[in-house]
Amino acid sequence: MVTIIFFCGIYTVLILGIAQAAPAKGNGVTVSVNGKVVGYALEGQSFTQDKYFYSRPSAAGYNGAGSAGSNKGPSNPDYLQQVKDRIDSFMVHNPGVKREQIPSELVTASGSGLDPDISPEAAKIQVKRIAVVRSITEDKIVALVDANTEKPLLGLLGTAKVNVLRLNIALDELKQHTAFSK
Repeated sequence: MVTIIFFCGIYTVLILGIAQAAPAKGNGVTVSVNGKVVGYALEGQSFTQDKYFYSRPSAAGYNGAGSAGSNKGPSNPDYLQQVKDRIDSFMVHNPGVKREQIPSELVTASGSGLDPDISPEAAKIQVKRIAVVRSITEDKIVALVDANTEKPLLGLLGTAKVNVLRLNIALDELKQHTAFSK
């Protein structure tokens, strides 16, 4: 009885109170453009158009309610075929990139299936494609990637990463500024 009362009542109220003290009141960190919510900063989203940076593949179909990996190991033939297909697709959309240059995170799904970030290297390997499609210089897009790269905590903890949603929003804003400056 004590355990039921604690976990169903006291613990639940305690966690709710902590969530309400968080900046988003426990509702997640939304990303808005012009007052409209376009996504969540901590949840990966699918970007398939060549004018955008691609996200990490998702075994969960980018569904936050069904967050999960595929549970297929590196010796599973279905998994190997899936990775091969992703590599082939990436190379078709990014001519000039060699197979060995493709960062693994662009062809393998994360454990949660919802990873919102890619490495700066994974972003920079896509720059040429985006520059051609958007008619923007590669230098401007590389600078945008650098500006949107989150450094490791205290320069030591973790790795550098780029939030794909925020980077693609900045890319759209860059195109608008470029159009106005012509």
